[in-house]
Amino acid sequence: MIKVKLVRSWIGCNPKQRKVLDALGLRKIRCEKSFEDNAAIRGMIAEVKHLVEVSE
Repeated sequence: MIKVKLVRSWIGCNPKQRKVLDALGLRKIRCEKSFEDNAAIRGMIAEVKHLVEVSE
């Protein structure tokens, strides 16, 4: 399992990054979600790595 936490605001991000954060369910700062560790989730995290914090 991977825990993903939104640590920076998505104001000023491009629309693709906003859609990725919305798909991950991260809508507010300090919002935290858990996901299965797979390639799809890792790819989504890579798109917004400057906005989120990841822990195993």
